[in-house]
Amino acid sequence: SHVSERTKICQKVETLLKNVHSGLPDPLTDAAKCCLVKGDYLYFHYGCDGQDDRGWGCGYRTIQTMASWIYLNRSTVQNQTRIAPSLPQIQQALVTMGDKPGSFSGSREWIGTFEASLVLDYFCDVPCKVVHVRGGGAELEQVAVEELHQHFEKHGSPIMMGGDRDNSSKGILGVCTGDKGSYLLVVDPHYYGRQLEKTELQKRGWVAWKRVSSLDQSSFYNLCLPQTAAKGI
Repeated sequence: SHVSERTKICQKVETLLKNVHSGLPDPLTDAAKCCLVKGDYLYFHYGCDGQDDRGWGCGYRTIQTMASWIYLNRSTVQNQTRIAPSLPQIQQALVTMGDKPGSFSGSREWIGTFEASLVLDYFCDVPCKVVHVRGGGAELEQVAVEELHQHFEKHGSPIMMGGDRDNSSKGILGVCTGDKGSYLLVVDPHYYGRQLEKTELQKRGWVAWKRVSSLDQSSFYNLCLPQTAAKGI
């Protein structure tokens, strides 16, 4: 039954949507500067591979989205048997690395940007820069936005943004800055349900441009920025 379970998950992954942000209009008509993800990625979300991870799995799903970008944009596929590690594989890797106790494997514990950096290094051989930003609109507008512009210009890979609770974890696919502040292109892993068309996901706000000022519900934010250019990706 183990073989069929694995096959089932692989088949599910084959049906995942690619580049769910494409076709979204820019948030600002007179934007001074917009920088977006370059290249393909798959949209991973709650339950997308048959494992029901509602309430705890969003960090893992964002990591999977990031891993899929690395896999799809790497010119030489380095013995990767799948596009992204599964949730059990991510948990086992964190135990193997000594970051988590053995009881973590098979648990429903959520993970954040620090774990994301360990996991992407472990499975994809890509180092990550982790940036800590204090909560509050000003810090996000200044520190985070500048980091994001630099990241998308140089690396073009999706990033993970996390805070002090599970529901603040999300993927960021772009940043747009104008006179009246900045917007982030957020891909939200919390969607659960049957597969929706890209346009429907956009209509329902699962992938959307969000004002930076609207994100301020966390006491701090961390950004995990895969340093993919350093690896020639």
